[in-house]
Amino acid sequence: MADAQLAVPGRDAWSTRLRDIGFWAEWAALIGLVVLVVVFQSLNSTFLSTGNVQSMLVAAAILIILAVGQTFVISTAGIDLSVASTMTLGAVVFGQAYTSGWGLPLSAVVAVVSSAVLGVVNGTLIARGKITDFIVTLGTLSAASGLALILSNGKPVTIVDPFLLRLSTGGVGIFGWSFIIAAVVAVLAHVMLFHSRFGTHVLATGGAPESATAMGISTRRIKIAVYTVSGTLAGLGAILLVARVGAAEPAANTAFLLNSVAAVVLGGVSLFGGRGTITGPVIGALLLTALVNGLTLLGVSQFYQPLAVGIVVVLAALMTRFQR
Repeated sequence: MADAQLAVPGRDAWSTRLRDIGFWAEWAALIGLVVLVVVFQSLNSTFLSTGNVQSMLVAAAILIILAVGQTFVISTAGIDLSVASTMTLGAVVFGQAYTSGWGLPLSAVVAVVSSAVLGVVNGTLIARGKITDFIVTLGTLSAASGLALILSNGKPVTIVDPFLLRLSTGGVGIFGWSFIIAAVVAVLAHVMLFHSRFGTHVLATGGAPESATAMGISTRRIKIAVYTVSGTLAGLGAILLVARVGAAEPAANTAFLLNSVAAVVLGGVSLFGGRGTITGPVIGALLLTALVNGLTLLGVSQFYQPLAVGIVVVLAALMTRFQR
């Protein structure tokens, strides 16, 4: 019977097609980025100009950092819907501390710690309270946004600091300091995920939680840890956001939430957990940034940009079904 099944006409051809699709799915983000660069450069010669490339890399830095944090969460089959609000809260805390005379270093530490604490709350409620990650992070999304508005009284706080100005405008060649920081975060995250016991436990928790528990892995602690990582990186993103904007704004930018998840999906990270990569989400973040930048250069209305991002994300999610 097995021989008869193997002899079914077209079965081998279909398997070959699936393997071919799987190959393209593995490299979807990189291929998409190359295609976008070629298309936009052919339509507008300023797309690859030094100034525009530098601008795109700086714009992608915050998204890269958020996507890295989201990668750890999604690798455990979870999701952090509060990441944008967590970053906003961190920015507001930073602004309030700085204007109160706490100084730049201490204000930055307080901002990161406050965001990390929110990550701990998320992880604890999910792991210890056994509440669905979607519900918990949706609740903290609203809570963090409300707390940011309360602390700031709904008003942005302008921050003028020489160091933050250099952070947002300086760099090495076309690589701004914010992008360099994002690159360092990505490298450290790669080492943590693939060359440490913690990373092995993260992937095991997402891929086979029952087996991971049987092997002595505390999946509860891993869950708390990955949400803490996401919150901490959101706090770092808050500092870069304040440096770039020049103010701590209490209004959350929900585009960061959508794009952080989108970058992870584009990068080939499985939404069902157990499969992760850091390089993929970084390329995904660059792709999304290039897409928005290219459409802007072409004079496409901002109303169409979320539509374009949504289509790209759905296509990427479809492609991940064929990943090997």
